[in-house]
Amino acid sequence: MKRSCVLNRTTTETTIALSLNIDGSGIANVNTGVGFFDHMLTLFTKHGKFDLTIDATGDNADNHHAIEDIGILLGKAFYQALGDKAGINRYAFQFTPMDEALCRTCVDISGRSYLVFDVPLTREFIGDFEAELLEEFFIAFTTNSKMTLHVASLYGTNNHHIVEGIFKSLGRTLKNACYIEAGNKEIPSTKGIIE
Repeated sequence: MKRSCVLNRTTTETTIALSLNIDGSGIANVNTGVGFFDHMLTLFTKHGKFDLTIDATGDNADNHHAIEDIGILLGKAFYQALGDKAGINRYAFQFTPMDEALCRTCVDISGRSYLVFDVPLTREFIGDFEAELLEEFFIAFTTNSKMTLHVASLYGTNNHHIVEGIFKSLGRTLKNACYIEAGNKEIPSTKGIIE
């Protein structure tokens, strides 16, 4: 079964084309119009061993609309590409150091959207990325992927390192949660279904 998805989203605020292959090799071709965010999604893709292409154009208000809408589309892509979720690990977590920072991500591909976000940042901008948009991205992603996600910065002083650690950690966490052991076709829920 090929676990991939191609989606497009056009609103009065953004135009986004996205393709995702969960069982890829870590190839990213990302153009969001926000250099720092491109870097984070590239790291996420590399460490998750996904293949991800995003071409996004936002309005000139600020980066909010593009970042949020990319979260929406990426969440929908994971939800659709995972299909009935037969055989997946479902749960995974990862502690990831990035120099002085330590980050943790935990995921449950449960069919229930929930975000716990504990990432205190001290800068308004990291490069061209508004720091407050990090949480907005994850809200949009979890809502549309129907995953439970806990994201925490356990400690660290450099905001770039903290956010980079989070995206690397999330890539590795999702790689492990999406992994299917050969021959396993069981739905990982006592309900027999994950919607």
